[in-house]
Amino acid sequence: MKILQQAGNIEQMTDGSIVSPIGFEAGGVHAGLRYSKKDIGMIFTKLPASCAAVYTQSEVRAAPLEVTQNSINAEGKLHGIIVNSACANACTGKQGLLDAYETREVMAGKFNLPSRYFAVASTGVIGEYLEMDKIKKGISMIETSCNARAAKDFEEAILTTDTVTKSCSYRAVIDGKTITMGGAAKGSGMIHPNMATMLGFITTDANVESAELKAALCQAADASFNQITVDGDTSTNDMVLILANGAAGNRPLTSLHPEWDVFLGLLKAVAENLAKQIARDGEGATKLIEVNVSGMKTKQDAQQMAKVIVGSSLVKTAAYGADANWGRIIAAMGRSGLKFNPDAADILFGDILVFKEGEPHPFSEGAAKKYLEEDSITINVHLKEGNETGTAWGCDLTYDYVKINASYRT
Repeated sequence: MKILQQAGNIEQMTDGSIVSPIGFEAGGVHAGLRYSKKDIGMIFTKLPASCAAVYTQSEVRAAPLEVTQNSINAEGKLHGIIVNSACANACTGKQGLLDAYETREVMAGKFNLPSRYFAVASTGVIGEYLEMDKIKKGISMIETSCNARAAKDFEEAILTTDTVTKSCSYRAVIDGKTITMGGAAKGSGMIHPNMATMLGFITTDANVESAELKAALCQAADASFNQITVDGDTSTNDMVLILANGAAGNRPLTSLHPEWDVFLGLLKAVAENLAKQIARDGEGATKLIEVNVSGMKTKQDAQQMAKVIVGSSLVKTAAYGADANWGRIIAAMGRSGLKFNPDAADILFGDILVFKEGEPHPFSEGAAKKYLEEDSITINVHLKEGNETGTAWGCDLTYDYVKINASYRT
């Protein structure tokens, strides 16, 4: 594999995927749950994998989340996960839960393993029941493999209104062993912080125990998936799941391991890459917006301020129109609920200073418009409350967002 970029010991691979780590297979098919697109995908590892997951913070949680939690809590090991992208299986009562458990049983039967070793994920329309005959058919049809085509089939099978697949892979050397980590995700609408609305799947051949894996995933999610927003709505089905099968042969990783930070770096790189791809592919979006806030008293405050700015509908529409209306930004900051001195605030579009220490700063409207017309823009906010920084990602708000969601069920 070719190296796309390198940061210290961590390398990003150009052609890596969810099956790049040793021992992982994937696949996806069209089982008839949707009109024509692939709609069922699975990931599998013959070696039992340590596992961890983070879930939606919504009070309304879909049946698959309960089933996945049941599997993970059994003994902290999984062999795989089955995903459908047509039916959320949310708000479906007892029947929905029974269907989710049956889906897990069918997946387990395919590999002749106990059902507790499998997780279930769903996305799609809320309030519809699974078509179990098609679910069973799809599971039987999938032939998992570790090649690039199989990975792409999985990536396509988990999409809903996404316009592109989302994947990445990184590797690093730990204990003299090459550790590889791959990821795939879906997400385009109903994306909001605190377990932003998506399905994300991460695989690694690192040897790490489930308890340590959960702590690492929570830390990585807080700096990535929980820092993106598209529309301010949170779904019933959000889940990010990580599997670590230990096939690389390194010594068990814990927070006391001298190279634990390298593993954390790998996980954060994968999580941030996937999160930014989700934000860039927001429904109807034309550009990715990154907001960097510096000079807050706490990390939490800086992250919250960045999320408020990037989540503002007025900031998002101004970005769509390439309008350097910094007033939208300072207004969002003012209603953030966070204490700061506006007379000590600076705002920049990229490196174009537009607001300095509480007052308008002369700038070229033409240069600012040209910058804001790019497909990836950065808003930088500098404050003087402390030394902490935070970053959040989102996208512009366009006419197409309304069109897509006005006819979601059709």
